[in-house]
Amino acid sequence: MVEPSTLLLFAGAVLLLLMSPGPNMAFVIAHGASYGWRGGVIAALGIGAADLVLTALTAAGLTAAIAQWPPSFDLIRWAGAFYLLWMAWKAIRVRAGLPLHSAIQVSLMSVFIRAMLNSLLNPKALLFFMVFLPQFVVRGSSPVAQQIVTLGLVLTLIASFFHVALGLVGGIIRGYASHKGESAKWQSRSLAFVLVLLAVRLVFTSRPA
Repeated sequence: MVEPSTLLLFAGAVLLLLMSPGPNMAFVIAHGASYGWRGGVIAALGIGAADLVLTALTAAGLTAAIAQWPPSFDLIRWAGAFYLLWMAWKAIRVRAGLPLHSAIQVSLMSVFIRAMLNSLLNPKALLFFMVFLPQFVVRGSSPVAQQIVTLGLVLTLIASFFHVALGLVGGIIRGYASHKGESAKWQSRSLAFVLVLLAVRLVFTSRPA
């Protein structure tokens, strides 16, 4: 098991990193603002599921193996950018005649998968797990893979609570916009705009030296 002092230091580092504005933060708030607090919470859970997958890949040594193949970074980066643009296109094409409640329910069925794939198709997330988690592994203690799994679970738990809170904030934003008489089309276009910005950010992401 990981020592309590190491876990405390790790948890503090995770919280500091989460406070920095990033793509997951924008993704969760945007979905909460577009689909209500349920959409934001489900998006947060989707990101949490991706964190668990990345933890398992890191513990198995697969993230390092993928990162050692030079074209992998660009392949994942472009796949993620195209996926974000596809989601933006779907958000723009919300049918005007579809009742808002129905549109929200239909969209919620795919938000979890959207959020999970958005994280998994971000090469920096893969590199983050590969580089960040091993820094807190104590050699000669318990098996390395076991420590990485423990650290990954702690990270997922903290990040999930943080992103759920952001999802609730997004829901508050949507409630405020609804009271102001904002339409579902405006909310969909705002979501599409955020997704396009995330795609552009991903396209111009360079591989760390």
